[in-house]
Amino acid sequence: MSNKIISAIERPFILDDHVLSISSSQGLVFYPDHGENVETLMKRADISMYTAKRTDSGYSIYSSDLDTHTIEQLSLIGDLRDALEHDKLMLYYQPQVDMKTKQVIAVEVLLRWLHPLQGFISPERFIPMAEQNGLMKKLTMWVLEKALEQSKKWSKEGLDLHISVNLSASNLQDLQLPDDVQKLLNEYKIDSNTLIFEITESSIMSNPNRAMEILHKLSSMDIKLSIDDFGTGYSSLAYLKNMPVNEIKVDKSFVIDMLEDQNDEMIVRTVINLAHNLGLRVVAEGIESKEVWDKLRVLECDTAQGYFLSRPVPAESFYSWFTQKKGAFS
Repeated sequence: MSNKIISAIERPFILDDHVLSISSSQGLVFYPDHGENVETLMKRADISMYTAKRTDSGYSIYSSDLDTHTIEQLSLIGDLRDALEHDKLMLYYQPQVDMKTKQVIAVEVLLRWLHPLQGFISPERFIPMAEQNGLMKKLTMWVLEKALEQSKKWSKEGLDLHISVNLSASNLQDLQLPDDVQKLLNEYKIDSNTLIFEITESSIMSNPNRAMEILHKLSSMDIKLSIDDFGTGYSSLAYLKNMPVNEIKVDKSFVIDMLEDQNDEMIVRTVINLAHNLGLRVVAEGIESKEVWDKLRVLECDTAQGYFLSRPVPAESFYSWFTQKKGAFS
């Protein structure tokens, strides 16, 4: 029966000339085996439903083995909702430096969560949770609004920097995204060319046609687009020629050991040459030493990012770092 329901729900349909499809995750419980009242059954159906989401299995039947881990996850999701609604999340900023002029030209905006009981929780842990539980749009718009608000403050203080914000897979399926972004740009009176959106190849793959439509719309608004983690996906070259991107970020996994690993150096060199031949800028992230910085300058990389320059820091610390450096890295 569950498979029949899944097949019916996932059948494609047409809306406004777009072919759409949705997926479902079902949590199954049986009375009285899994509970003798509605409250218990609903709670355990919820647990098995999130198991189905996490395993991408379509449906899951409740068992007591699911309880411990999933209840912790459900609690953390609730805490994340609360943190989002009450501004308990934080933004950190990591500078990007032009390797020719050594001027700070941009910051990447990074989301941080200090949980009251568990301490700092890694984005690698809570971002997938937000994606799976319908929080990603609200989370992205919160990050974007706070980042634009900070950009406005910095601009009044003489810091005119590009702001780089990450987009997720679900963001690139949201046809409302360009209009939502434009509203925030208008609200804070910030030029759209101040904004950079970072995307990954994998974020495009669930529905490439819709993702491309959204990316072209954002590009037409004069927002810059950057491919993050370039080289780690399997479709880079196939999609690169059709994507309205302005820059490529070389994944730090290739940069960190490029002086010791000839294969990593060759990959970095090849990406830089490829990007320049396509008229794109290159950002190298993961620079942790002067030796790597010097090597990337020889390879004519455009922009640098990494702990050698600065770790991600709160806005106040970044402002102090920037003014101390007088806007340039030396």
